[in-house]
Amino acid sequence: MLDHIFLSVSDLGRSIAFYERVLPILGITARHRYDGSQSPAEHPDLEGFGAGGRMFFWLRHGRAASPAVHVGFVAISATIVNAAHAEALAAGADEIHAPGPQLHYDPRYYASQVRDPDGYSLEFVFKSWQHGT
Repeated sequence: MLDHIFLSVSDLGRSIAFYERVLPILGITARHRYDGSQSPAEHPDLEGFGAGGRMFFWLRHGRAASPAVHVGFVAISATIVNAAHAEALAAGADEIHAPGPQLHYDPRYYASQVRDPDGYSLEFVFKSWQHGT
């Protein structure tokens, strides 16, 4: 199980604004700013997002490595996948694929995919069997 992930982004303000619009739709509503100056040498300042008492998705200013990263976010329904996809596009994302069943994985795997402002591949995923529906 993963505890957290850091993404290096080229424009921290732009990325914060993007994720503050999109992640709450997925229930990721907590925010935390971490001051790296109080840490061991060369620890970056971080902007965190989380839910359920955990901060797990962090942004730091730096050189983006978008081709190397794909992040899948859990959605609790197909409706949430649709809403997150629409909000991501409205916030400036580029579409990779529209919401729909991903039959190559499983007929119950419903998802969409976008690229964030730095080109990171984001997937919004509803797997009905993981939610008891």
